[in-house]
Amino acid sequence: MPEGHTVHRLAAEHQRMFGGRRVAASSPQGRFAEGAARVDGRVLVEADAHGKHLLVRFDDERTLHVHLGIYGKYVFGAVPAPEPVGAVRLRLAGAAGFADLRGPNACELLEPGDVKVLRDRLGPDPLRADGDPEVAWRRVGRARTPIAVLLMDQSVVAGPGNIYRAEVLFRRGIDPRLPGRRLTREQWAGIWDDLVVLMAAGVRAGRIDTVRPEHMPEAMGRPPRVDGHGGEVYVYRRAGLPCLVCGSEVRTVELAARNLFWCPGCQPSAV
Repeated sequence: MPEGHTVHRLAAEHQRMFGGRRVAASSPQGRFAEGAARVDGRVLVEADAHGKHLLVRFDDERTLHVHLGIYGKYVFGAVPAPEPVGAVRLRLAGAAGFADLRGPNACELLEPGDVKVLRDRLGPDPLRADGDPEVAWRRVGRARTPIAVLLMDQSVVAGPGNIYRAEVLFRRGIDPRLPGRRLTREQWAGIWDDLVVLMAAGVRAGRIDTVRPEHMPEAMGRPPRVDGHGGEVYVYRRAGLPCLVCGSEVRTVELAARNLFWCPGCQPSAV
């Protein structure tokens, strides 16, 4: 599932391509035909993101809400747009190009009140100017749940996924199994600040890189990582390999139905 930086990139691309302009909307697949008809010919006022949710507001105050889920995918292209290929749920088209959406978990039109309900159930987003770490801390600081689980709970923090949670905990030297209520405020502040920096870098680069300069391939004389799920990382999908920092074997375990990766040397047990 795409992590929050990807959705913020999608919002920026919608704004660049369609912002302030009328768009043509259609549902070649037919599953969003009614919604597309309501959007067709409207001005796209603003494209925004909150966590993993794309929110595209039109001039009638309705908002297109898209959650990609596991299989959702966007393809952008130049005009003239080709004939749709495959199950295109929604096509937006304008003078600057087109955007095809396939396979999303959610594609719906929301009224203003519904948008508020959606935002209210999401935690703060480290990529948003209004993201408030204290709001998340009020839940984290009293939770018995492991911090690795809390960081994947979108009602606690909106945006991070499996890669960011593993990497930020490694970078902060925190045992991922540590209950939230045993974190200090300073540790939480460090986690949040690192998420802000790492996820903003992900927006700029279009991929996830979490390795510090001294641990990059050219600095260490090692081959670059080859993986479609991210760039240079410390522990994510490196189970059984030596830690880039201390040499300990990176471990993995299933936690809350997701694979968790950590280094027992750099993240000593605190459970």
